Amino acid sequence: MISLEAPMRLATSADAAELAELVNFAGEGLPLYIWNGLAEDGQDPWAVGRARQAEKAREGQIVVVDFGNGAVASLTGYRIGAEPVEIGEDFPTLFRPLQELENRALQSWYVNVLACYPQFRGQGLGSRLLDLADQIAVAEGLNQMSVIVSSNNIGARRLYERKSYQEMATAPCAKEGWETETEKWVLLVKSLN
Repeated sequence: MISLEAPMRLATSADAAELAELVNFAGEGLPLYIWNGLAEDGQDPWAVGRARQAEKAREGQIVVVDFGNGAVASLTGYRIGAEPVEIGEDFPTLFRPLQELENRALQSWYVNVLACYPQFRGQGLGSRLLDLADQIAVAEGLNQMSVIVSSNNIGARRLYERKSYQEMATAPCAKEGWETETEKWVLLVKSLN
């Protein structure tokens, strides 16, 4: 991991509550829908989300912006390998279009979550986190970035396009009971050359 300067830092498991909320913002409610499905009888789905985010934080996978009162924005991403992930018959329908799009962005650093609390938007935090993502990708020897956004998330799409991401492909959203206005997923890519 490259060095981080305040107000950026690696997330810790103590950030789990904020991280779960931020992931759900970024995923437009899809994470909460998934956590509902994973929750045991009587278990709070938010507890599932917090546990999952705490684990990712312990693994050093999340960068947050913290002005001293807890995480207000976050970035999670990972390297997409050189080989596409096989999408077999048992691959979950809900995730199939997302994986199909990821398979078109091989050898890129994938921005999995970029989120900010609404009251902190418009302050350039997303832009700063995307610049950090570029630095991470370069440090990992990659020359391409990628992200998937919903077709109706105009604000996110504008941010990525300002940062030189361009549409590469789309796929229809498979809803599987998830109540959403999303009709399509859009793969955006950016060259770092």
